[in-house]
Amino acid sequence: MRVKSQETKSRILEAVESFYLAMGRSPSIGELADEVGHSKSTVYRYLLEMHEEGLLTYDGKSIATEKTEKIDSQILRAPLLGSIACGPLQSVEEMVEQYIALPASVFGMDDCFVLRANGDSMIEAGINEGDLVVVQKQIEAKNGDIVVALVDNETTLKRYFFDEEENRVRLHPENSSMQDIYPTQCAVQGIAHHVIRAL
Repeated sequence: MRVKSQETKSRILEAVESFYLAMGRSPSIGELADEVGHSKSTVYRYLLEMHEEGLLTYDGKSIATEKTEKIDSQILRAPLLGSIACGPLQSVEEMVEQYIALPASVFGMDDCFVLRANGDSMIEAGINEGDLVVVQKQIEAKNGDIVVALVDNETTLKRYFFDEEENRVRLHPENSSMQDIYPTQCAVQGIAHHVIRAL
């Protein structure tokens, strides 16, 4: 194989790493070709040669460099599932809008998802319209937790309380103009741990 341009190899490495930092995944050959200004076939040939030289790892689908592998161990890819009033969370794959890269050092949760807050029922807890709420998947909650709960086939974000004497759940909106909800059936889907403010 003809020796390829070292400058182009450097541009490919930089493009792979920049794309990974921005998107949380490896670029496709088409995306990489757009980034470096070469045809897909040319980029493919470069990837094969760079793989042989140990400059990166290419398995025919994904591209990894030493830097992206290090980043990968420090990044969580959490699915953004749309707005909080988006319906049941069981069909997760159908609801995924995109994946969001979250630093593990900050969020530290393996099994989480992200929902976009819709409405003003939690404004007094600092959760406003359009904010992204990072949720740890779990089916149990403690009194005072802010939960994603499935009520009447819709998801809602509220503060959770269980009254043992009356044996019922109370979902409390953090908005003094709204009333508590006493659902006949309530399934906790997860606990809200972090809020990413809307710009």
